[in-house]
Amino acid sequence: MPRDLRQQARDRLSVLAPAPGDDTTPARRVEQDASLVGRLLAAAGEQNDHGQEPGVASDDVGAALGLFEDMREELDRLETQVVMEARRRGMDWRQIAAHQGLNSSQAASQRYQRLMTRLEEIRQGVR
Repeated sequence: MPRDLRQQARDRLSVLAPAPGDDTTPARRVEQDASLVGRLLAAAGEQNDHGQEPGVASDDVGAALGLFEDMREELDRLETQVVMEARRRGMDWRQIAAHQGLNSSQAASQRYQRLMTRLEEIRQGVR
């Protein structure tokens, strides 16, 4: 999806009111973890740009790396839920593909199947 269309999507969704108790939703946890990673990178970048002694320790970087698997799993789960909602509302795979920046309905359907397989493997402890 082109950058301007992604921004249009952000603008459109930003007007939705947050749900009560929004701090504990999976989407909110992903947002918080991504913010923590962004803060770590900003702090590390500032230190490098000014030639200061690093205040971001290797353990901090390791902790940030440890967040990605959970974020990836939550994002996969959220994406499958949004695709299911799109299908429930009558969107066909071609429309879903267009919104995901994919070239075909087959690509969108296959992506959904890969996500579902990955989540099932995680649930069963295979991954």
